[in-house]
Amino acid sequence: MWIANQWKDYEVIDCSRGEKLERWGEYLLVRPDPQVIWDTPRVHRGWKKMNGHYHRSSKGGGEWEFFDLPQQWEITYHGLTFQLKPFSFKHTGLFPEQAVNWDWFGEKIKHAGRPVKVLNLFAYTGGATLAAAKAGAAVTHVDASKGMVGWAKENAKASGLSDAPIRWLVDDCMKFVEREIRRGNHYDGIIMDPPSYGRGPKGEIWKIEDSIHLFIKLCTGLLSDKPLFFLVNSYTTGLAPSVLTYMLSTELISKFGGSVDSQEIGLPVKESGLVLPCGASGRWEK
Repeated sequence: MWIANQWKDYEVIDCSRGEKLERWGEYLLVRPDPQVIWDTPRVHRGWKKMNGHYHRSSKGGGEWEFFDLPQQWEITYHGLTFQLKPFSFKHTGLFPEQAVNWDWFGEKIKHAGRPVKVLNLFAYTGGATLAAAKAGAAVTHVDASKGMVGWAKENAKASGLSDAPIRWLVDDCMKFVEREIRRGNHYDGIIMDPPSYGRGPKGEIWKIEDSIHLFIKLCTGLLSDKPLFFLVNSYTTGLAPSVLTYMLSTELISKFGGSVDSQEIGLPVKESGLVLPCGASGRWEK
């Protein structure tokens, strides 16, 4: 498992009964987590002194309950600053476990010894975009949500990266990739964090089980002659690390050589010393 254990401003304090207690900067949140199926005593005082609690509904979805939590605040990671705010379906605008991937491709970019172009698809609020840009890459950031792209720009400004070579695009990722191939553009690194299910700006339907392999195959047409890396993240239960390995190996090794490794990614839990699994990542690198 790849563990995001370098955070100072974030930690999972405890997990029990379908929920996790987290510290985001100076604020404590309790949010549901489907992986937490164990029932252990809740002894940490934060369980009763949280600043925000997302209550899941038995009918799906849920709602936030707040106790002295600002509408927006920020945390930092290795020189990057992220604006946080609680919004729909328990999210805060950041997936801290992804920091383990930011560190991985950041090192590859820094040591490439040449200019590096990176494409970040389904790019959300820009964590990976900012990590790649800070490492020295020129980044194309693509997400179907105008609001998410706007949020990512806020994070770039807060991180001192307003003038970094980042292209911000609101677009359907599949259609964008198809156009980039026709235009003959290429990238040295590709990052994708596809949702399990989603809709594009014009109602385009994305279902990961039906689309992901063909999309990976399509994206290989955008890689440069000397590509550095290809990263696929998955929060879909059915896509085990071995499935990511198979797809990436099938489409990339025959064309470019290199190697593939896929693992669960996780976050350390302070009270128990365990690691909370948070999805999977597949990495191809040259």
